[in-house]
Amino acid sequence: MEDENPGLLEIKGLEIQYVVNKEIVRAVNGISLTIDERETLGLVGETGAGKTTTALALIGLIPVPPGKILNGEILYNGDNLLTKNERQMRKIRGSEISMIFQDPMTSLNPLLTVGEQIMEVIMLHENTSKLRATEKARQMLETVGISGDRYDEYPHQFSGGMKQRVMIAVALACDPKLLIADEPTTALDVTIQAQVLELMNDLKKKFNTAVLLITHDLGVVAEVCDKVAVMYAGYIVESGTLEHIFNDMHHPYTKGLFTTIPDIEVESEYLETLDGLMPDPMNLPEGCRFHPRCKYCMEQCKTDDPPVEEITPGHMVKCHLFSKAGD
Repeated sequence: MEDENPGLLEIKGLEIQYVVNKEIVRAVNGISLTIDERETLGLVGETGAGKTTTALALIGLIPVPPGKILNGEILYNGDNLLTKNERQMRKIRGSEISMIFQDPMTSLNPLLTVGEQIMEVIMLHENTSKLRATEKARQMLETVGISGDRYDEYPHQFSGGMKQRVMIAVALACDPKLLIADEPTTALDVTIQAQVLELMNDLKKKFNTAVLLITHDLGVVAEVCDKVAVMYAGYIVESGTLEHIFNDMHHPYTKGLFTTIPDIEVESEYLETLDGLMPDPMNLPEGCRFHPRCKYCMEQCKTDDPPVEEITPGHMVKCHLFSKAGD
């Protein structure tokens, strides 16, 4: 029986590979996620986990070749985006689903004013005049805390935090239902990070937008997310509500991520680290992909890929320690 409320976006069994120099890079390995309307999902993991590849697949920007989507569905309002051609995806990209890229320095065109770049998106997706699009672009600048008088200024005239605000204005210009934010605060200092996160929270409420937030920063997740999915080597190893992940974490990798966060109430000479490195996606280990780094590793972990188990309603874990078959 089909789910009567499948969510705004539902990813089912998504598998993505790249072929580089005749080697197969297994970037995303059968992940499943759901994002509801007006909900923020944090996708967390180390660099190389497959987070950005997942995001690019949602908006049809996986480069082919070398990339290839082998299996899965990406259902947006029940419609499979993987069946759309490029012309159809252009209509969806920016108007229905929009993305804030990781580095605003390279995402903005240095030859166009910031106002022109916002206006261009509006003209592309809305049946409106250039005058009206210009007025709306000025309004969007005001919405993200930048004076509309700066419409005719170029990206090099803005600080890093202001550039990120411009990127948010571009992304929200056509009132998308889903916003993908790929490490939106990585290039910013801590004070500006807090301002940008507060702005994103406010705009999410104002525009009733769902958000997929990609990050490695658990502090950012705690600030803005409703649900969390922890990604490792192209797999979702644990997912659930913010309370599940922060207060009742189960997977050894999730616990390892939390041990690296400094505790201001505990005096320590050094920061904790997570032993080992993310595995080479061209040569993933057999069994559980985390087992070479896991202090709880059993013989079964070295040979058998663990199933995904529901620990409590909505709290999923992919680990033999919690496998019902092993109970």
